[in-house]
Amino acid sequence: MKAVRPMRILPLRVLPLVAAAIVTVFAMAARAETLTIGVVPGVYADAVNAAIGEAKVQGIDVKVVEFSDWTTPNVALDAGDIDVNFFQHRPFMENAEKQKGYDFEVVGVGILQNLGLYSLKHKSIDAVPVGGRVAIANDPVNQGRGLLLLQKAGLIKLKDGVGFLGTLDDIVENPKKLTFTEVEGPQLVRVTGDVDLAQGYPHFIVASGSFDPTSGLVYSGIEDKLFAVSFITKAAREDEPTIRKFVALFQGSEAVKKQIHASFANSDKLYVLSWLK
Repeated sequence: MKAVRPMRILPLRVLPLVAAAIVTVFAMAARAETLTIGVVPGVYADAVNAAIGEAKVQGIDVKVVEFSDWTTPNVALDAGDIDVNFFQHRPFMENAEKQKGYDFEVVGVGILQNLGLYSLKHKSIDAVPVGGRVAIANDPVNQGRGLLLLQKAGLIKLKDGVGFLGTLDDIVENPKKLTFTEVEGPQLVRVTGDVDLAQGYPHFIVASGSFDPTSGLVYSGIEDKLFAVSFITKAAREDEPTIRKFVALFQGSEAVKKQIHASFANSDKLYVLSWLK
């Protein structure tokens, strides 16, 4: 007959400690806050996902919702379907507020991706031909940023003082007689092969796997810090402790920094951690 192992009885002095630990676990679960964050696929989704484990330890259960466009994340935020979004920079947010009547606020700066001009047909800016076709973002803010980069590359000249809100109508010199096709930002990567030159966002290029994101002919840089993609919430919620706690955790996380670097093809020239600059 097989011997029966006697049940182990914990010493009386240990029982209160075990009971306290159980109470603590259940208390932490009861206190856990939930935070729903809207992102676009690629580096922004990857970066937030990298912080989920650390957030859970700090009592925050993070749910990530991915959107495929640049309109719905703000609709969802305004409706209260998500708590925060992480896909846009301040100028884009302010333009959306002006157009739609939103009342949002930046609660933490994030990643500045260095906008690029890409070509799958030409090896240099000088090789772009007369009458060449250029794809550019169709929204007012990102189109202005693209035009400034085209001006930096010497392909066009804009009216004095236009800044980042420039449009195609603000081009005063176009010596190569370039023609422009306006495309929604996330879709620019899909048309790059069809044009001579395209405004490009490295994180969309990395996500698509279509071509080398480090092959840009020219990039923007830290001078574009205003365009750092940031954590944004409704203005009435900007001081909520859970939101502020997550942003601080995100900015201090080594796991997040490593993931951002990996998501940008391990290339420092494609991005800047704007909260460190």
